[in-house]
Amino acid sequence: MTPIRHHPSLMHAPSDLIGGEWVALNSGGRGAAKLESHNPARPLEIVWSGGTRLAHVESAVAAARRAAPAWAAWGRDSRFNVLRRFADLCKANAAKMAELICDETGKAMWEAKGEAAALASKVDITLDASPIGGLRRVEGYEVEVGPQRIGRCWFRPHGVMAVIGPFNFPAHLPNGHIIPALAMGNTLVFKPSDKAPGVGQLLVELLAEALAKENAPDKGRGVVNLVQGGAEIASALTTHEAIDGILFTGSWPVGRRIMEANLDRPGRLVALEMGGNNAAVVMDDADLRQAAIEVVRCAFNTTGQRCTCTRRVIVHESIADNFLRAVCTCASKLAIGDPRARQPVFMGPIIRREARDAVLDFQTRAKKAGAQVVLEAAPVSPRGSADGWYISPGVMLVDRFTSAPGATRGFDPGCDDEIFGPLLRMTTVDSLDEAIEQCNATRFGLAASIFTRSQETAQRFMASIRCGCININNGTAGASSKLPFGGLGLSGNHRPAASFSLDYCAYPVAGMIERGPAAALADGMTFDDSWLD
Repeated sequence: MTPIRHHPSLMHAPSDLIGGEWVALNSGGRGAAKLESHNPARPLEIVWSGGTRLAHVESAVAAARRAAPAWAAWGRDSRFNVLRRFADLCKANAAKMAELICDETGKAMWEAKGEAAALASKVDITLDASPIGGLRRVEGYEVEVGPQRIGRCWFRPHGVMAVIGPFNFPAHLPNGHIIPALAMGNTLVFKPSDKAPGVGQLLVELLAEALAKENAPDKGRGVVNLVQGGAEIASALTTHEAIDGILFTGSWPVGRRIMEANLDRPGRLVALEMGGNNAAVVMDDADLRQAAIEVVRCAFNTTGQRCTCTRRVIVHESIADNFLRAVCTCASKLAIGDPRARQPVFMGPIIRREARDAVLDFQTRAKKAGAQVVLEAAPVSPRGSADGWYISPGVMLVDRFTSAPGATRGFDPGCDDEIFGPLLRMTTVDSLDEAIEQCNATRFGLAASIFTRSQETAQRFMASIRCGCININNGTAGASSKLPFGGLGLSGNHRPAASFSLDYCAYPVAGMIERGPAAALADGMTFDDSWLD
């Protein structure tokens, strides 16, 4: 059997967690498919190496199902204490988590530290009982509905939730589903991205420790389960008959497959958080310095691997030349290098060779179709990092944007494709009306922003753009977890996360309770008490 290898941040060898038991995943084991993650900055460096086992899906779901009644009945305060303990563990292990995120995803260390810090913050936001906190929306209430009758609303967990995580924020984004799901009394099975299995395992190690230390029912066995793997594991989990809800973060094509597979399960909760082809509009009265900095930051942070990254820029023609020059110059001077470098690094490598090739291939096709490449994205080799999957930022000009995908007949460089990497497309317009039209020329609907000094212009923009996150004078990337986060169209299915994540983790139940013998006879009814003798 192939020996198990793992990052020093992990407490266990590469494993699944099933019913409270860590099951080691030897890649050479019987029925196991090999799964490895590599450091994108040093691709020969293995971060996590093991195998996957399809049979573990069945075992993990069964364990979550067994644990569900006791966990739901344990009470909110007790569950909340587990989450607070988890927050404390996240703070204590923040350095380990950041190092693992950095090594497994290639994310610059400053970004990795920010993601690690967000784990504990999510607990605070989820348990916020203030007037603007999400907890207020899932608290029961009573109303008078008759002389001796009260109406009562309360909330119940769905049951067993499947959480499918992405690679770009492999801790923060699944954590955003896991914390509210547990808070509301659900148990879960978590499948991390197959590109970041190590981060997913460390997240579950901390959750399991919190459950054990807070003396959860049966030591928390089965409350949180972990299954590693790729598409086959995800498919088995999201189509399992004993799953009550699916909480997914990833791409539109995968989200579509999940929806199609669950068409005959209308009672199953499906919350999809997907991609975006986000636009930034820069009007002729904008603060161009502010706009240029925000556009560059939001187009290229995380090496362009955020669903909220700015993909498209729509700039007023009267300022286009100056603005384009500033953006390209700023982008060309971004520090690219080893994520662990001592000197400041803005961009690390992209996740894999295939991801880099996809960006470069799109750039080539767009250029052949008429796009003007102003700043060419290209493989780069920063000092001391010759073997990593590094890529420089790219900027191109297109005639206009269209909501048609690039796969349609006759490739259009302004097509509605989400390029998940550091490639920015720009076009010019001569009016706000045209800018709004071009901004809405997308099937996605996650984020958009406008840069203007006019309050009237900003108000028109906010009223006219169809997406879930609309920003004024700041970029598309960098959402606040104290606000709802989600999109429309191919970006989501009206299940916003962040501060609204509790809403999809429980369902309301309505009941009427009679406090006296006041059953009323309806017209046409008669009743004789002697019938009861």
